[in-house]
Amino acid sequence: MPLAWTTRGRLVSLERPFIFGIVNVTPDSFSDGGRFFSVDAAVAHAARLVAEGADGLDVGGESTRPQGARPVAADEERERIVPVLRELRRRFPDTVISVDTVKSEVATAALDVGADVVNDVSGFRLDPRMGEICASEGCGVILMHSRGTVSEMGTYLHAEYEGRATDAVVRELSESVAGARRAGVADGAIVVDPGVGFAKRGAHSVEVLHDLPRLVALGFPVLVGASRKRFIGELTGVKEPADRVNGTVGAHVVALTRGARLFRVHDVRPHREALDVAHAVLAAAEREP
Repeated sequence: MPLAWTTRGRLVSLERPFIFGIVNVTPDSFSDGGRFFSVDAAVAHAARLVAEGADGLDVGGESTRPQGARPVAADEERERIVPVLRELRRRFPDTVISVDTVKSEVATAALDVGADVVNDVSGFRLDPRMGEICASEGCGVILMHSRGTVSEMGTYLHAEYEGRATDAVVRELSESVAGARRAGVADGAIVVDPGVGFAKRGAHSVEVLHDLPRLVALGFPVLVGASRKRFIGELTGVKEPADRVNGTVGAHVVALTRGARLFRVHDVRPHREALDVAHAVLAAAEREP
């Protein structure tokens, strides 16, 4: 598995677990919608995440919440995120900055103000121009498995699988990778994400986490974003998303042992500590004669 990732000419080491802190510039995200909707609030939140040990910041202006996600026009999405991205680039020149969008127009605007990565939760399904833009800019890309539209992908509408869900996830992610390659995206720029909680019931998400070595076998770094997801609440009985920190950390530590190298989280400090300790133990085991 590659232990480095190329983003706009920068070689990002994945030797240590890489943590993206989530910055939702939305009024309606499932866990923290509206809390960081202003530029000042979003930047202050990002500064806290970096201080707690985030390696990267993932900025999004459109929610894919499980209930009632509303598509956002490209102009509105740009207005939400561009001022935040511009200020984050100025304040954190060494931090990897990702834009979470499915729209090529928004991706272009984000890259113009300094974003390093495009995180497309549709895996380039919803906008055929996304691949060519990412290729021309040489940015890093995160291709996530999902099904349906922005309004549907967080629901169970397309959560039907024959056999193991992982079979379909690997097949459909492979199609996303092939599309990115056809558009000219370099292999070294690609990260794949199984899309835990997207078009997947709780059992499917658990299954995919168990089967992560099959995604690792595709030959790209694997990102997991289980943070505060619904299946964590189902397993722990914790109803409030913001209170699902312990279950989320458990899921991500297991994901690390199954081959994931990148993690997208709301709660950085507990993940930084837990993943660093788990990584040290795993590294010691690898050094055994």
